[in-house]
Amino acid sequence: MNSHAIAAGHAERLATVDALLPEMPALEPVEGSVSLSATADESAAAGLSVRTEAGPDSVDSPWRALVEHRLEARLTGPRPEAALDALLTRWDEHLMAVAPPGDVETAATVVRPSRDSPGSAELLRRGFAPVLVIAVRPADRLTMTGPPATPGVHIRPAEADDLETAVGLELELQRYDAQFGSVTLREGAKEAIAADLSKQLGRENPTLWIAELYGRPLGMVRVQFPDETSWICDRVAADRVGYLSSLAVAEPARSSGVGTALAAHAHQVFDECGTEAVLLHHALANPRSTPFWYAQGYRPLWTYWQRRPAVR
Repeated sequence: MNSHAIAAGHAERLATVDALLPEMPALEPVEGSVSLSATADESAAAGLSVRTEAGPDSVDSPWRALVEHRLEARLTGPRPEAALDALLTRWDEHLMAVAPPGDVETAATVVRPSRDSPGSAELLRRGFAPVLVIAVRPADRLTMTGPPATPGVHIRPAEADDLETAVGLELELQRYDAQFGSVTLREGAKEAIAADLSKQLGRENPTLWIAELYGRPLGMVRVQFPDETSWICDRVAADRVGYLSSLAVAEPARSSGVGTALAAHAHQVFDECGTEAVLLHHALANPRSTPFWYAQGYRPLWTYWQRRPAVR
């Protein structure tokens, strides 16, 4: 079965799984990629393994291993899990030839639609773990009055004087998420975060807001509007896609309503600019963020299965 036939079967299968999944055409090789295929039990799989590398000082380095081998897969037939298992065998053979054993800065990652569960057991058996999720919240147009107020909480656009507060909140968030494998703390993290956040301060169209609890700045939220989300908008079947970059609340203010107020404010802003769906990443094992985001109307759309080191 050729790759286009497999892609067509894959699309037909997923159409019954999740209406918010985008179209997924046949996999086209890119520079440095390796095409893979496999068959099993009258089912077939096509895969594309892509190697990417990030420097330790890059803005992306906290969120990934420095070297990542990512597998994109298309599965069709009556037993897609068997096809994926056979494809993973081919991929492991490739990884053993190109990835150094035991290197924690080399990861193998498979990104799968969250509701496409066949194959999950096969990934677990091979040492993969579900680490990260892209969650989606379809638009929910609010009334012009906006979300209800939270007693004691005031939300305002971040200003230049808020840089130290914002950096501290982002560092606290990264340290917490590092426990769950979705973040790697890097040397110079504070300086990198400061350089990134300083670009968000004082913008005419704010993308970063500070939450004050009885006058103390104890939370923040960062967003990207639809004209800034070309890097991720193809992950959902929507035309205008927003991205919630991060939401952080200082430890003393957790469970006070600050986080809920910040999320509601961000959703109001997204709704006002005509966003059709909002995406965000969160650590799946995080016992705070997972229930929090789903209480705000999100649900899993894509799951990152990771094995790190890529070869053990």
